[in-house]
Amino acid sequence: MYTASSIFLKALADAGITHAFVNWGSDHPGLLEDLERQRVENGGTALQIVTCPNEMVALSAAQGYGQVVGKPAAVIVHVDVGTQALAGAVHNVDRSRTPVLIYAGASPFSFEKEHKGTRNEWIMWLQDIPDQSAIVRQYMRHTAQLNSAATIPHAVRRGLQFATSEPKGPVYLWARREVMEEEVADSTFDKINTSIVKSPPIEAAALSPNATRRIVTALLTAQQPLIITSRLGRNPRAVPPLLTLSSLLAIPVISTVPQTLNCPFSHPYNLGITYLAPGTHTSHLDSADVILVVDSDLPWIPGNQMPQPSARIFIVDAGDPLQSGFGYANTPAEMVCRADAEVALTQLFESIREATGQAVAVGEGIFESKTIQHRRKTLSEEHQKQIESWDVQEAGYPDSTGDSTLSVSHLLGALRKGIQALTPSKGNKVLYLNESITNFSFVWSHLRPEIPGNLLSSGGSSLGWSLGAAVGSYLGAEVVGKGYELSVVIVGDGSYMFGVPSSAFWMARKYQTPFLTIVLNNGGWRAPKASMMGVHPTGLGSKASIHELTTGFGPDVPDYSQIAVAASSGWAWGRKVGVGEFTGQMALEKSIAEAIRVVLEEKRCAVLDCILAEP
Repeated sequence: MYTASSIFLKALADAGITHAFVNWGSDHPGLLEDLERQRVENGGTALQIVTCPNEMVALSAAQGYGQVVGKPAAVIVHVDVGTQALAGAVHNVDRSRTPVLIYAGASPFSFEKEHKGTRNEWIMWLQDIPDQSAIVRQYMRHTAQLNSAATIPHAVRRGLQFATSEPKGPVYLWARREVMEEEVADSTFDKINTSIVKSPPIEAAALSPNATRRIVTALLTAQQPLIITSRLGRNPRAVPPLLTLSSLLAIPVISTVPQTLNCPFSHPYNLGITYLAPGTHTSHLDSADVILVVDSDLPWIPGNQMPQPSARIFIVDAGDPLQSGFGYANTPAEMVCRADAEVALTQLFESIREATGQAVAVGEGIFESKTIQHRRKTLSEEHQKQIESWDVQEAGYPDSTGDSTLSVSHLLGALRKGIQALTPSKGNKVLYLNESITNFSFVWSHLRPEIPGNLLSSGGSSLGWSLGAAVGSYLGAEVVGKGYELSVVIVGDGSYMFGVPSSAFWMARKYQTPFLTIVLNNGGWRAPKASMMGVHPTGLGSKASIHELTTGFGPDVPDYSQIAVAASSGWAWGRKVGVGEFTGQMALEKSIAEAIRVVLEEKRCAVLDCILAEP
């Protein structure tokens, strides 16, 4: 017997969804029954069901999947409580603009056996709330209730159309249990084919001729142009035209609060990254006379540093250039354009080529003038000095005993070199998941990624993304054949705990998704003290330790590596580095090499709990 649940699962599969990250409950009998029907009749299920013992881990895994694949996965949770348990991951998928389809059941509406699926458990009264979708609505691109079997395919198509159109993001569908238990005739089920009826996402938009002309004129006449971006690299195809435009006119590029790699670190005009703390933005912001902001949520913080009032500012964003999801956002600009980064940057390049008579293609050629020649020389020198300064920071970790002298720079430099030495691609097929929080910028600077899409962050501010995302991104990479040789999570000890390692490493073992985790163990939450210092730099708290401020985890800090070992019943491998016998440069390098070997050769998770020196 087919039911509305059968149609729902078929609609998801027909629409191209391959994975469902699930946390089952009393609202899902129809789904569980139909999945078993598929196994009996077909030998397997159309969707790969990934059991997730924690809902936030489930949605984080779906986010990691979507960030790698570019297409949505499904997340299935239990009524209002499961929806709430999605927790901060809802914020992350919203802010990162990652497409996800979330489905939650709801308590039955009947209770005297009027319908199949009627209330028969006491919890169904407690879990019946007036407006379940209100829990997450302000983060969703679309919410809808499924009302009948016949309209489910339309609801799924409609939801996915919102999820995959810019600004991409999560959608939320929900249904009462009786609806999902509705029986349907074989003929009704057989004629359902969601893939036949097309509901495509909105096509990528282009700049208007007027916008193209004004931006090109400004760039060609600029003395000190600057490009700022945050998430342009979500589409790797947008990176080549960015590099072409930057190279053609010697325009520096800086990434503010980056979600992914936007510009290879070897690019001579790459100014690196900033998380906009006072004094960390590029000095080029002060002198820039033309600024092109492309796919950036926050190009600068006005209270910390701003462009000169005379600067000409152009904003380009594919989905929401006015940042309508922010309570307060106002970046003064000459023009604000809704346009896709890949399309817009290609338009600008082609228009500049036409204006200057440069017979070059994307990825080649330069345009010269005395001004541009000067910029080319000074930017290249600045870039080289920056690389040299990072190299100096990485040196000097002594082979000593006693207290740790391990710094983040030492550790990440050794990690980069170890990965380059031990992976066949020299590190070019390694996926990094960066949730290091107070050490965000160090990870970018010392790993120095080159390949678009090979370094990701959550895109939001809710901690606990990376462990679940490592599982989901691994599964997603298999779907699209990206073939990462190694996945590496770099996470602070606080974020590690937020990530529910007991669930994440259990999932990693069950679904065979090995990855290396580097825990930057600085004894607790350092970010709250940093925020306090920003407001009370000389206050009483400025002289207190994080433990005295109750933001530290000491003196009895958890053994993070052994949490992973226990959660996976001994499958994961773990070691604490920076104390005891594993102190010093040689011990660090050997530990990194062994951890990489465990992941590459034994296909198991490895966790290095790295005890950092006191700041």
